[in-house]
Amino acid sequence: MSFSALARFAMALPGATQDIKWGADWVASVGGKMFLVGGPHPGTWTHCSFKVDDHRFLELTGLPGLAPAPYAARYHWVAVSDAKALPLAELKALVKRSHELVAGKLPKKLRLSLGIGA
Repeated sequence: MSFSALARFAMALPGATQDIKWGADWVASVGGKMFLVGGPHPGTWTHCSFKVDDHRFLELTGLPGLAPAPYAARYHWVAVSDAKALPLAELKALVKRSHELVAGKLPKKLRLSLGIGA
């Protein structure tokens, strides 16, 4: 699976928007808060990062091809440097969960306006 396919999946999630940050990183956000970062942009991605549940952080960062995300590890973000490090279904589930974790912290009124359940 390519990281660009993961980006397409992320953009199909409720309320997802995209932009470029730091001059070279593609970012998916919900309610203005990032849930997936990939890069470099433009070009073929070499990595992506996303938020994970606290209890999964150590497990995932111990796998080959995954590591604590630079500058964001304290917020339980992991960096994936190998698109084949995890099966496609699991990568999609982790990105979906990242979206849920970030969206869950948004104010209820904003979540509802984005079409994200009560």
